[in-house]
Amino acid sequence: MDTTDPAGCERLLAALRFDAQGLVAAVAQQHDTGEVLMLAWMNRDAVAESLATGRAVYFSRSRQALWRKGETSGQTQRLVDLRLDCDGDAVLLLVDQTGVACHTGRRSCFSWALRDGDVAAIAPPLADPAALYGA
Repeated sequence: MDTTDPAGCERLLAALRFDAQGLVAAVAQQHDTGEVLMLAWMNRDAVAESLATGRAVYFSRSRQALWRKGETSGQTQRLVDLRLDCDGDAVLLLVDQTGVACHTGRRSCFSWALRDGDVAAIAPPLADPAALYGA
């Protein structure tokens, strides 16, 4: 990923099709294993800052503000590559995840599945959420 070319970054930003709220869906995937870690949202500023800093930045819909992954928990995502889907309305962030990605303390947010007729956790927490977020 070449983010040293400002004109190239602008072309990437221009290729995105943000929704009515100015957002695109963003899937984070571990770059070397293919593990899907989380789904979040990005606005133009989040994409631009991610490209500029090499660190995953998202948009928090609940706080209506940029959310720099790991700023509270220390569980950061180094951006390896940022890819657009064919329509430009979603992005895939290939990241190097430090620690866990999920606020529940699990490696991936996709840690629940239908098992024996119930929705159940299929992966244990690897970190205590209270320790990560001070709750």
